[in-house]
Amino acid sequence: MPAPTLEPMENSNGTSAPALEESVGAAIRELRLREGLTIAQVSEQAGISRGMLSKIETGSTMAGLDTLARIARTLGVAMSVLFGKYDASAAMAQHVKRGAGMEVVRRGTKSGHSYHLLAYGQGPVKWFEPFLITMADDSQRYPSFQHPGTEFLYMLEGVIEYRCGQQTYVLEPGDALSFDGQALHGPENLMQCPIRFLSIIIYPRSAE
Repeated sequence: MPAPTLEPMENSNGTSAPALEESVGAAIRELRLREGLTIAQVSEQAGISRGMLSKIETGSTMAGLDTLARIARTLGVAMSVLFGKYDASAAMAQHVKRGAGMEVVRRGTKSGHSYHLLAYGQGPVKWFEPFLITMADDSQRYPSFQHPGTEFLYMLEGVIEYRCGQQTYVLEPGDALSFDGQALHGPENLMQCPIRFLSIIIYPRSAE
């Protein structure tokens, strides 16, 4: 017996909203394309077949929660993001308790840096990402970053020399730095550890 399918909901304007499987599939495809990943790359990392992932993206089948969780981890988002466009009419707030931010992997992780995402589940298209970044003293080379949008740093603890383009800035507690994310940027020197700072990335919105 085939699995039941949720019927499309009707919006307030009388038009039908996409069914759940279509909404989730579209969110996965949008996230995958935004990250420049192929179906083969995502399916291999998530441990599912290419054919299954293709069916999920087109909305012709609905995956189980375990499969969706693995896809979400591969795409670097909370699983709730995959459901963000389904019945998104209700206003939402997100309260993240101290120490409860979702730890994620970024290039600096190998250098002993920890990245805790303080807000997530913003829908398939990210508008912003707020991170609490902690750095420990080490002798490894620090990574450089480039990304769309604007980044804002706010120092909480320690002292760091931070590079942005051709300039370096010494940041102490209470200092802030904002810059175009397309400029090559990243830690230059950890001057006083431990170091903790907020990094908030605001992504550009595509024209609707």
